[in-house]
Amino acid sequence: MGSTYGKAFKISTFGESHGKGIGVVIDGCPAGVVFNEAFVQDELDKRKPGQSRITTQRKEGDEFQVLSGVFDGKTTGTPIALVIFNEDQRSKDYGHIADKFRPSHADYTYHVKYGVRDYRGGGRSSARETAARVAAGALAKSILKGLGIDIKAFVSQVGNLKLTKNYKELDLSSTYSNDVRCPDEEMAAQMFDLIDDTRKKGDSIGGIITCVATGVPAGWGEPVFDKLHAELGKAMLSINAVKGFDYGSGFEGTSLLGSEHNDSFYLDQNEKVRSRTNHAGGILGGISSGEDIYFRVAFKPTATIMQDQESVNEAGESVVVSGKGRHDPCVLPRAVPIVEAMSALVLVDFYLRSRLNKL
Repeated sequence: MGSTYGKAFKISTFGESHGKGIGVVIDGCPAGVVFNEAFVQDELDKRKPGQSRITTQRKEGDEFQVLSGVFDGKTTGTPIALVIFNEDQRSKDYGHIADKFRPSHADYTYHVKYGVRDYRGGGRSSARETAARVAAGALAKSILKGLGIDIKAFVSQVGNLKLTKNYKELDLSSTYSNDVRCPDEEMAAQMFDLIDDTRKKGDSIGGIITCVATGVPAGWGEPVFDKLHAELGKAMLSINAVKGFDYGSGFEGTSLLGSEHNDSFYLDQNEKVRSRTNHAGGILGGISSGEDIYFRVAFKPTATIMQDQESVNEAGESVVVSGKGRHDPCVLPRAVPIVEAMSALVLVDFYLRSRLNKL
């Protein structure tokens, strides 16, 4: 349970960090969608490890294989299975914590829930699983692109270094031009140095990723429990290391008066209903309004650090856990494509559900 997401466009991921591989089964994708393998691989390349000295040095090509659901370059309407075989596991790096619970990891909770756990890289709880989501998200992105919908995420804060510019002032097409994935080159350089300095100290650091979806038409979403922003929140909070989600004005909107926060409507030159401001973040009553959808995702510092930490083992004895292995000092750069992928999966699911609502 808990490895499946979506209602109309459904994905189920499988595999562990140090198993034979990871993968995803996509069910509900319409027939006839062009399956661009080069685009899927490009999305996976944005997430893969070993890209710079501020990411884990695990070397994985993350090359995927299509097992079913695609014929002559197009989807057939049947379940699509994709697999990525692991290539660079070093399970011996985790032998020292085989019976120890690493602080702020899922070791203890998995042990309590299942009575057994794969200690090698965290097994199923590893962020390695997110590669499968990125592969599925690439297909979702392709469908949305055909509808004129674009999704762009970027690093907007690392530690106390924060971008103060509005996303409309930034060239989001330049996000992937640097190792941090921040579209402001000057701030990106400062963020890189902060992450690198933190790495050299054997520590880790967190921050925030901002995501913007443009071109989403009004009317996507469901009332009450399946609100669009609720599903976006669920999708983001399912990503490893995520500690918070807000959309539109978010928590900062609590300091405004209603007269300051309300978004006034008007008719544009095409007689289309628009709002002069967008504190709502493109969502009203859980349904898209036609304005840009924008939100922020907060990531904690990476739990694995290269320092000794106090803990306990499975026998209930006090132990010291020593940091070892290859880990990201900051998850943000590699999390950008994951945030985009999960956003695409949510939006394409609501797109297909909106079609069913109108049958």
